[in-house]
Amino acid sequence: MNTLAELNIVNVVIAVAAGFLIIRIGLAMLRGLARPAPEPPPVGELRKVKITYRCSICGTEVRMTVAPDEDPEPPRHCLEDMDLVAPVD
Repeated sequence: MNTLAELNIVNVVIAVAAGFLIIRIGLAMLRGLARPAPEPPPVGELRKVKITYRCSICGTEVRMTVAPDEDPEPPRHCLEDMDLVAPVD
């Protein structure tokens, strides 16, 4: 009879610990959603972007990784503006 009572106590302790862990993770996720978005960097500072362009004349592709703003002008190749390639993901 003693082992059954000990087993119940262990189950209760495990359940309380699991509940505490679930609540902590949930509150951390809610805090992350409640945090405001960071302010944009100052004008002139480069921003990380991931944009791919393709030349419509010769087919050359260029991936832009940093730019002065989030929507940069397309680069020129073969004396024409390059076309934006839609992301696969």
